[in-house]
Amino acid sequence: MTTSLGADQSERTETPSAATSGKELRGAHLDDAHLRGPNLSGADLRRADLFCANLSGANLRDADLSGADLSGADLRRADLFCANLRDANLRGANLRGANLRDVNLRDAGLRGANLRDANLFGADLSGADLSGANLRRVNLRGVDLSGADLSGANLFCANLRGVDLSGADLRDANLFGADLSGADLSGADIRGANLSGTNLPVIGAITALKWSSMTLWGRDTGEIWARSVEQSEGVYVLNPTGRQADAFADH
Repeated sequence: MTTSLGADQSERTETPSAATSGKELRGAHLDDAHLRGPNLSGADLRRADLFCANLSGANLRDADLSGADLSGADLRRADLFCANLRDANLRGANLRGANLRDVNLRDAGLRGANLRDANLFGADLSGADLSGANLRRVNLRGVDLSGADLSGANLFCANLRGVDLSGADLRDANLFGADLSGADLSGADIRGANLSGTNLPVIGAITALKWSSMTLWGRDTGEIWARSVEQSEGVYVLNPTGRQADAFADH
C-alpha cells in the first residue's frame, strides 16, 4: 500500500488520531487501509484512493470525498452527514447502517453497493448509478433520484413516498411492497420491474412511464392498461405525452 501523507504514515495507517480532522488528504493513496473509527470530519479527501479501505464507524461529517475511489470500501455505520461524494466511486461498497443524511451523491457510482438500513434522508442521488444496489427497506423520503440508474436494484419494501424518480431507470428492479405514493415517476422506465404489493401514486398523475409485458403491477392493472399506448411490441407508455399522447387519443 502506498500513501502520500508523510514520513510517519506507517504509524497512522491503522488508527489515525483526532488530529486528522480537517486534514488535507487530497489525492492520498489509502487503498486497503484500516481506518476504522477515525475522526475525518471536514477532511479534504478529493480524488483519494480508498479502494477496499476499512472506514467502518468513521466520522466523515462534512468531508469532501468528491471523485474519490471508495469501491469495495467498508463504510458500515460511518457518519457521512453532509459529506460531498459527488462523482465518487462506491461500487460494491458496504454502507449498511451508514448516516448519509443530506449527502451529495450526485452522479456517484454505487453499483452493487449495500445501503441496507442506511439513513438517506435529504440525500441527492440524482444521476447516480445504483444498478444492482441493495436498498431493501431503506427510507428514501426526501431523496432526489431523478435520472438515477436503479436497474436491477433491490428496493423491497423501501419507503419512496414523494421521491423524485423522474427519468429514473428502474428496469428489472424489485419494488415488491415498496411505498411509491406521491412519487414522481414521469419519464421513468420500469420495464421488467416487480411492483407487486406496491403502493402506487395516483395513476392519472403519472406521465410518460415506460413499462412492458414483463412488468408485474399487482394492482390497478385495469386502469393502467386503459391509460397506456403500445410503443413497440410488448412495450407500453402510461399516460403518454406529446406525439404519443395523440396516438393515445386515437387509441
